[in-house]
Amino acid sequence: MQRFHPPAYRAAVTGRAPIGLMNARVETHPEAASTAVAVLGALSFCHFLNDMMQSLLPAMYPILKTGLQLDFGQIGLVTLTYQITASLLQPLVGWFTDRRPLPYALSCGMGFTLIGLLLLSHAWSFPMLLLAAAVTGIGSSIFHPESSRLARLASGGRHGFAQSVFQVGGNAGSAIGPLAAAFIVLPNGQASVAWFALAAMLGMILLAKVGGWYARHNLRQANRKKVVAAHAPLSRGKVASALAILVALIFSKYFYLASFTSYFTFYLIHKFNVSIGSAQVYLFVFLAAVAIGTIVGGPVGDRIGRKYVIWISILGVLPFTLILPHANLFWTGVLCVPIGLILASAFSAILVYAQDLVPGKVGMISGLFFGIAFGMGGLGAAVLGHLADVTSIEYVYGLCAYLPLIGVLAAFLPAMEKR
Repeated sequence: MQRFHPPAYRAAVTGRAPIGLMNARVETHPEAASTAVAVLGALSFCHFLNDMMQSLLPAMYPILKTGLQLDFGQIGLVTLTYQITASLLQPLVGWFTDRRPLPYALSCGMGFTLIGLLLLSHAWSFPMLLLAAAVTGIGSSIFHPESSRLARLASGGRHGFAQSVFQVGGNAGSAIGPLAAAFIVLPNGQASVAWFALAAMLGMILLAKVGGWYARHNLRQANRKKVVAAHAPLSRGKVASALAILVALIFSKYFYLASFTSYFTFYLIHKFNVSIGSAQVYLFVFLAAVAIGTIVGGPVGDRIGRKYVIWISILGVLPFTLILPHANLFWTGVLCVPIGLILASAFSAILVYAQDLVPGKVGMISGLFFGIAFGMGGLGAAVLGHLADVTSIEYVYGLCAYLPLIGVLAAFLPAMEKR
């Protein structure tokens, strides 16, 4: 009598995934699956350093425009150059490292950022500025997909928690970057950007140690015989439709976030006639809420399911966004807190959900979604800025209030936790 063996057993014996599991790969897991907290902490801190240094470039636009006598078209070309290398290269980097893991790629990526900063500090011509923007963007394109992969490896199965810890470092860095530019670069001039190369060197050292952990982790996995199959995948059509829904949700989230990060201060000044300093305080409150929401979203998704977090974080913010354009100054300050908290909880859940949709391609999926998020943020700022010029900043906020309605699409996402 022939004995039946489950697919995971046959995969362990043959080293191949069962026939019919399209796109599935056999994944190895640590025996205890404990979360590598030190690795996650190092990745989050390096994310802080990376995004702080990356945000110096746009924060320096007023200095560069005056010093190099640039027009707004040239400033746009600088942004486009950075976005092309920082956004479009990320999926390619992730795709390559999925096939050929490079444990020390993260340290090399931070090295590109270091070179970009040094070029930026001595960019006395427009072509040199474009080169500095391109090299800095390359550093970001290497860092994000690879560090997201390592965060998943270090998660011990708590994928949402790991992504939240990793991403909150980037949020903090993006918030600190403009302050660093205001207090260090503005008083001391463009050449003072070179001092931030010390932060890049610190990041390279930490990421080299993380790369050593990555290399040892892969070696242990290669020698481990205990294997389990990945999620039973969906059909190609269902995977494609689910990914399309996630991209639409990213569009909703980052277009709305662009209205805050780029124009919230202008909205407050125009509508309520507050000072620039007071408007910056309101923006800081919103960004702090975003940071807290980023931390909360991942662990909650691990506990109740990522589909529900995606649903709540996009569609659940709708009542607050609809009220905001009609609120007075006090309630505007109150409403920006739940908007930041709820909306920021989405990305960790979306990213981990997408990684589960396409097993074995963590780097490519991470690079794709980080790239889309970066691109949507930049595109949103440009489109909303033009719309504000044509209409008014208050009209922009009234229109953007309806963007979270796109969250209805989350109802069509398959429940991956049940698979």
